[in-house]
Amino acid sequence: MPTFRIPGHLLLASAMLVAPLPLGAQETARTAELTYADIVDLADEAPLVLRAQIRKQATVEPERSPGLEPGFVRLYIEARTSALIAGNVPVGESLRYLVDVPLDAKGKAPKLKKQEVVLFARPVRGSADQLQLVDPRAQFAYSEAFEARLRPVLGELLAQDAPPKVTGIRDALAVEGTLVGESETQLFLDTANDGPVSVTVVRRPGQQPRWGVSWSEIVDQSARAPQRNTLEWHRLACSLPDALPQNAILTRDPQARALAAKDYALVRSDLGECPRTRQ
Repeated sequence: MPTFRIPGHLLLASAMLVAPLPLGAQETARTAELTYADIVDLADEAPLVLRAQIRKQATVEPERSPGLEPGFVRLYIEARTSALIAGNVPVGESLRYLVDVPLDAKGKAPKLKKQEVVLFARPVRGSADQLQLVDPRAQFAYSEAFEARLRPVLGELLAQDAPPKVTGIRDALAVEGTLVGESETQLFLDTANDGPVSVTVVRRPGQQPRWGVSWSEIVDQSARAPQRNTLEWHRLACSLPDALPQNAILTRDPQARALAAKDYALVRSDLGECPRTRQ
């Protein structure tokens, strides 16, 4: 296999990335396995999402591949930009980057020349032709089906009213009503940009409990729960803890505390798991 002189700062950049993820060996299957949450996670961290065709590859020696997982090889890739899918950073027609890929059945680096791929990347300052992937395996086999899944996610993330990242639960307060079985619980969430987010759980006698989320300063009892596989759902399902932190409950009353924990459990159960194939 041909060898190239690999820029030292690209090797340094690879050292700062997280360890590669041991997914399946077939890259096409790996792309198909990506869940909605996987795609949001990748796109959320990537200033650039682009389609490229691999032109050349070279193997990076193991001793120059810090953090490389067993069964993987680090490649230096030269590629040609096919299309900029998302991003406002200029990129050149020619691209260079490092990527970790699994070894083939013979224990060798797979041959990727001419393959079309989707890259989730950051630009390298001062070098329009060099990229740093958002993680060592943020290269995926391109297909029209994958692009069709990817574009709606990018649209949600780039929308002006996109919900912020939820980082935790700030306060929780449960209040019982005047009627037996009547109550309301409010959860106030912390976010990455300090934007107001609240979840309200309402119980009425003879009715199923209902809950909703408000992404504004207005606490709205008519707010609805988000639909699965939407960005609002991801912000909650993929960020909220399994159980309500006891130090977030504002009251000391045991009955009110138990109600707050019960209502939070309802919200968490309705949201369901956040399936990921990537860590």
